[in-house]
Amino acid sequence: MDNRLIQFAIIDPHHLTGDFLHQLQHLLNLGAFWAQGRSIDDLAIALKNSEPIVAVWDKHQLIGHARAISDGVYRAILWDVVVHPDYQGRGLGRKLVQTVLSHPKLARVERIYLTTTHQQEFYQRIGFVVNPSQTMVLLNQSAQSTTPLRVCEEITQH
Repeated sequence: MDNRLIQFAIIDPHHLTGDFLHQLQHLLNLGAFWAQGRSIDDLAIALKNSEPIVAVWDKHQLIGHARAISDGVYRAILWDVVVHPDYQGRGLGRKLVQTVLSHPKLARVERIYLTTTHQQEFYQRIGFVVNPSQTMVLLNQSAQSTTPLRVCEEITQH
């Protein structure tokens, strides 16, 4: 394949297009078992709360994506790194992650975290290290319902 037409772009989270969101949804369904079935509306919300967002294009086809969330100083989290299966093994994933990490929003962040199920070796080659002692998760059951948390209502009333 010819890599000369492949372009990396920083996406402005406040100017997302429907075409981009649909292509991202398709890419995630195709290449990310952990992101199957995400809705367009939920993707838009997630992206609007992320910076940077990096996209990889082959002409007009979205073939790669990654995003991060950060406080700009202490912590950041890398999310949704995916490369189209037909384009894997060409160094695009490494360049995609490096592009996100070199963004000014992450340039001075002390620690950058990520969660991965099967790609530990890939991320270790980029410089990430395994950190099993600090991993915890809260599965927010209320995120599945549209009813606001009662605790939040009580706090705001005081």
